[in-house]
Amino acid sequence: MESSLRARIRAGDASAFAELFDQYARSVYNHAFRLTADWSTAEDVMAATYLQAWRSRERISDDGGSLRPWLLGIATNEARNHTRSNRRYRAAASALHAAEFTAPDHADEVAGRLDDSGRITAAIDALASLRRQEREVITLCLWEGLDYESAALALGIPVGTVRSRLSRARTKLRKLVDETPRASRNPAGPAGQLKDNTVRLAEEGPR
Repeated sequence: MESSLRARIRAGDASAFAELFDQYARSVYNHAFRLTADWSTAEDVMAATYLQAWRSRERISDDGGSLRPWLLGIATNEARNHTRSNRRYRAAASALHAAEFTAPDHADEVAGRLDDSGRITAAIDALASLRRQEREVITLCLWEGLDYESAALALGIPVGTVRSRLSRARTKLRKLVDETPRASRNPAGPAGQLKDNTVRLAEEGPR
């Protein structure tokens, strides 16, 4: 089935490309939001991702598995163009946190594409402590569930580099958890969500 979809997309079949959008738009949008910490920017990244995917459709091989890693790799590159430094990412995360984890009105129509917007938004603060490269492997391996090989393919880096970046990211997140007073780790509301999600990101491995 996936091979047939690949062939149709390569041939410029618009209906096949629409199928690709329907299958993975939610995943691409969520990934873009985690990497940019901004609702509007995530929409821009998603649109740019599919535009670039269409332009580069002839590069798709006839054989292979899911096209999701390929799309997430494009989305990662597009997100880099929008968030070129950790300073900008942290500023976006701070603004998001100040808004009390409430999406702007214009995001209502895409809210259905989010897994759990409150949980994702809360964990953005934890991701802000990471370097961009570490943030990318965390989102691909732990949130999107890609294995090391698929993440390496998406990012265009060796598998060993994925492993080392993921290890460093986990170490930083564990340190963040350890430095947080125990009494403040499980309060009610978004702050409690943040601590719980920081622990989860630090502990769980690729699915």
